[in-house]
Order: sequence, then structure tokens, then C-alpha cells
Amino acid sequence: MEALFSTEFSATLLRFITCIVINWGIIHFLYYRKSHRNDFYFTFMLMTVAIFFLVYFMMGMDRGKATMGVGLGLFGIFSIMRYRTDAMPVREMTYLFLIVCLSVVHAMAESYGELIVVDVLTVSAIIVCELRFKVHATKLIQYDRVELIKPEKREELIADLESRTGLKILKIDVGGIDFLKDSVVLRVTYDNDQTSEVDNQFKVRKSQWREI
Repeated sequence: MEALFSTEFSATLLRFITCIVINWGIIHFLYYRKSHRNDFYFTFMLMTVAIFFLVYFMMGMDRGKATMGVGLGLFGIFSIMRYRTDAMPVREMTYLFLIVCLSVVHAMAESYGELIVVDVLTVSAIIVCELRFKVHATKLIQYDRVELIKPEKREELIADLESRTGLKILKIDVGGIDFLKDSVVLRVTYDNDQTSEVDNQFKVRKSQWREI
């Protein structure tokens, strides 16, 4: 009786499960913990599944000779496929690239030892970068007390903004000043684990209302 799955495909399913677990861990514990973006969580997980099986079946049975063809095929696919959405933030773009690369590596690898080394090094690099280079949120604020922007009144300015906004302010950059309207534009950097793409905008685009 013919087997339901070939030996090679059975091994592939094990690599697929490993890929899902690793990518889910990266997305859930490293990416989502800060961003809380369900839309990118959804995208990253489905991209993991799609890229893994796409690469596997494009390589076919003669896996060693298909590397160049797979590379050209993926390049063509991503060149044609363009999401008609707003520009993706840099952090999300970086995680998407990592997810795609790990999916390709798991689909093409033939040694579990190599996979373990790659997974450990990748996850370690992400953890180090997340801990070392903490990204603080920023807001643009149109402020009405121009007299407080003087360097000697910086502490008073911070105290006033913290009392109004309820934010723990780390840094303030002074922008354009309008003395006729008695207002100034400030870029405020504050301590917050959850960042949003709309933090730096005065107007919210229609496509972003669902994220607020």
C-alpha cells in the first residue's frame, strides 16, 4: 500500500512545525509585546505559512539544484506583489524581512543542527537589539506657552507638559515658533511601551481610524 506522505515530506512537516513555533515566538513575545498591532501579527503568521510551502514546492525534489530558480522566483513574486496600503513602519518592515528569511531557511535547510544554530543566533540578536536600542514614542504638540521654551525654563516646560498630557517626558525638541499666534511646535519624546504610527501626526488618515 502506497504511503500517504513521502519520507521527505514527513521531515518537511517537522521543519514546518519548528518554523511556526520559532516565528510565533518572535512575533508574540518580541514584536507584539511592544507594538500590539493585530494586523501585523496576522500578516506575519500567514506569511510564515505561505513562504515556507511556496519555497518548498518551488524547489521540487531536486533540492540542491533549485536554489537559483527559487531565488529568482521569489524576487519576481515580491516585485509584482505590492500591498496597496500606507507605508510600513521600519520596525514592522524589519520583522517582516526576518520572518520571510526564517521561513525560507527552514524550507531549504537539510540539517536540523544548522536550523538550531540559525534560530538561536537570530532570536538572540533580536533580544539584544530590543533591549539595547529601546524605541521611545514621540508626539508633535502645538504648544501655547512660548515663554517656557527658553533653556533656563526647560524644567518648568517639562512639568507643564507632563501635567497636561499625563506622559513621562524624556526629551523635548523645539520646532517652528509663531509669535503672532503665540504658539510653538514641540516634538516630545516620552516613555511608553506602545508606539503608534499616528503619534507624529496632526491629522489622522482615513485608513488609520480602525487602528485607534
